[in-house]
Amino acid sequence: MILDKEQLPSENQSTIDKHNQSFDFLANDLTNKGHDIEGVLKKISEFQVAVPSWALGAGGTRFGRFSHHGEPGTLEQKIEDVGLIHALTQSAGAISLHIPWDVPEDAEKIKVLTKSLGLKFDAMNSNTFQDQPNQEHSYKYGSLCSTDENARQQAVRHNIDVIRLGEKLGSKSLTVWLADGSSFPGQNNFQTVLKNTQDSLQEIYKALPEDWKLFIEYKPYEPHFYSTVIQDWGTSFMLANECGPKAYTLVDLGHHLPNTNIEQIVATLMMKGKLGGFHFNDSKYGDDDLTVGSIKPYTLFLIFNELVYGMENNPQNPYPAWMIDASHNLKDPLEDLMQSLEAIRSSYAKALLIDQKALREAQSNHDVTLCQEILQKAYLTDVRPLLERARVSSGGALHPLEAYRHLNVRKKLVDERGKHTMATGL
Repeated sequence: MILDKEQLPSENQSTIDKHNQSFDFLANDLTNKGHDIEGVLKKISEFQVAVPSWALGAGGTRFGRFSHHGEPGTLEQKIEDVGLIHALTQSAGAISLHIPWDVPEDAEKIKVLTKSLGLKFDAMNSNTFQDQPNQEHSYKYGSLCSTDENARQQAVRHNIDVIRLGEKLGSKSLTVWLADGSSFPGQNNFQTVLKNTQDSLQEIYKALPEDWKLFIEYKPYEPHFYSTVIQDWGTSFMLANECGPKAYTLVDLGHHLPNTNIEQIVATLMMKGKLGGFHFNDSKYGDDDLTVGSIKPYTLFLIFNELVYGMENNPQNPYPAWMIDASHNLKDPLEDLMQSLEAIRSSYAKALLIDQKALREAQSNHDVTLCQEILQKAYLTDVRPLLERARVSSGGALHPLEAYRHLNVRKKLVDERGKHTMATGL
């Protein structure tokens, strides 16, 4: 399903006057406070977040998976779903493929479809955390870390194959996340599996095209609960340094122990020029993969404070790759993704409103109370009129979720695809 370009202006018409009033009030207030509204709007409009190909269907748990009906049964349909989200929000301008779940049969045809919807390909994602049909060597006891050289080389070859596919599609980066680890003390020699992983990543790194990046993800636990080979940002950072200047750490919000100071990790990596990518989600306990901003919105804002500061003050760090990495177990996936995109842009917009000069002065004067006031003043600003204006100016919907429901998009998808189609993924 592809939206008619004339539908959204018609949808916006009924609430455009109310939007104009809200925007004018906020714009005047912010202008009087010294903010460059046009500059802020430009940055908001340019902030695009990739949607992973596997996220368009129902997510799964260890206990079950419940379809939302009308799921995309092909890669083409997944791309069309991202196109729907982007048309409504004007903030999801890229898709990130997970291989081998979404291998295109015709790369050129897929490129044409993607471009026609205003999308590009973000990072490619390899998969060595599952055994695939007809796979010769098992990853049950590890992939890049495996003490079985055949399994290890198979995992390396898979990552290189993903790079080659990404070259055909126009991607410029590879994300590696490993489930490698142990569930019991003594199961692995920590140094051996770490050394194997380092050697494997270096071999993959050598296959990178000159203009590509390697993103190394980390996670403290799950599926193994005693040890994970790349368990924290420090290990990822170390491995990235061992690989070379095109290798970076990737931060996933859910891949931390409870109450970890993620914003400090972000600041450190950007100062060192090694924050390559960022996966957005939210959590209460661990890697819960919930809607972005649904549990800890203030934490998300504080993280964006460091991201905004880093993007403006750390030229040694490349512009990060942004992606949503959530699991849609209960909500309509497209609605969930739109809520996440709204939360991400909202936190970004609020961070742009922080008076950084005043904050630096308050920090220099050890005025802790004022530091808090400056941050919370920006956080409590209702930036929704800014997001609405950025969307409408780019051709999107004033209220994407309302438009999605009013246009009966899910029903139309069910009518087109049927109730029992199932998207590839977890």
